[in-house]
Amino acid sequence: MAAATRIVVVGAGLAGLRTVEAVLDRDEGHDVTLIGDEPHAPYNRPPVSKQLLTGAMEPDECAFPAAALDSVRTLFGRAATGLDRGGRQVGLDDGTSVGYDRLVVATGRRARTWPDPPALSGFHLLRTLDDAVGLRAHLARRPRVVVVGAGFIGCEAAAALRSGGLEVDLVEMGPQPMPALGAEIGARTARVHADHGVRLHLGRTVAAFEGHDGAVSSVRLDDGTTIPADAVLLSLGSMPNTEWLSSSGLTLHRGAVLTDVHGISVDDPAVAAAGDCAAWPHPALDDAVSVEHWNNAAEMARAVVGNLLAEVDERAAFAPVPTFWSDQYDLKIKSAGFLASADRIEIVDEGPGPALVAEARRGDELVGVVTVNQNKRFLQYRRQLASRPVGASA
Repeated sequence: MAAATRIVVVGAGLAGLRTVEAVLDRDEGHDVTLIGDEPHAPYNRPPVSKQLLTGAMEPDECAFPAAALDSVRTLFGRAATGLDRGGRQVGLDDGTSVGYDRLVVATGRRARTWPDPPALSGFHLLRTLDDAVGLRAHLARRPRVVVVGAGFIGCEAAAALRSGGLEVDLVEMGPQPMPALGAEIGARTARVHADHGVRLHLGRTVAAFEGHDGAVSSVRLDDGTTIPADAVLLSLGSMPNTEWLSSSGLTLHRGAVLTDVHGISVDDPAVAAAGDCAAWPHPALDDAVSVEHWNNAAEMARAVVGNLLAEVDERAAFAPVPTFWSDQYDLKIKSAGFLASADRIEIVDEGPGPALVAEARRGDELVGVVTVNQNKRFLQYRRQLASRPVGASA
């Protein structure tokens, strides 16, 4: 696209920042606006559930280097409230609107809350910088913490809190933590947490939260167990920040903006989506997929910009091998590929210590890998997954 264009990016997380940088790298004179509902400039989210909680990092250390923002219009602390595709306007929560020629939706996701929560203090979510700052302030009182939900964020937070010497209980309705990694790895992770002093309540759900003097004081489980609690961290997964698009006419897939293989909306060639709030058809899968990983947000943003500003016949399909990592105690857990599409995840190599390699297979096809403290092997598998054509047998 040769002519200078008004490009609006809604969402000032990693995907939004990388989108802005990719546009500026083209040096085509586009007029760029970045809109974010948080008051902060773009920052790195992984430390939110780890280093920020332990005090190993301070909030200002999470900020991304963002010299690119000096060249664009930024509207931080402004939430998008609606989209008029006919008039090409993004409505904001202060009653104003911003016009665009091309729009990139990069609003990410937010932490899922408890349905009908009790009117008690002491509950926390952990998705944003402010979430982490608020929880850390509470931790200064050395509370007894109950973490509800043992997915990746819940396990990372439990590890960080326990490493800080706090009493931690971890409640999970499934039979093991991090079910996406398979039963064997989940069971081993559970043992590691238990060895570090975390009290696990697996296969249990919360029956009620109980309070005293307006603050949470305990968590009662479905088997009658009562866990004393001064703070409750809800780690219940996430949901896309796309409510502002509800009347826009854009197709949503499980709440995420549905795009084609190029990251362009299936409904509007002037609209694209990148990162956690996008869903697109991947050749390795039978359905559209949303990938909630750091690397995907950065890679998809760059790919989407290239496609949104290219002629139709010059666009390239976005078909990455998703990768993910999680740090818990001395464990460096990494995965690549689409584990959810596997019919089994099997450990194929172990040791020394907690190190392992597990292959995710669908029939005879290798579709993913999980490693613990095996970075060299992880890189080898990632290259293997990236180089093999989809559907090839092992």
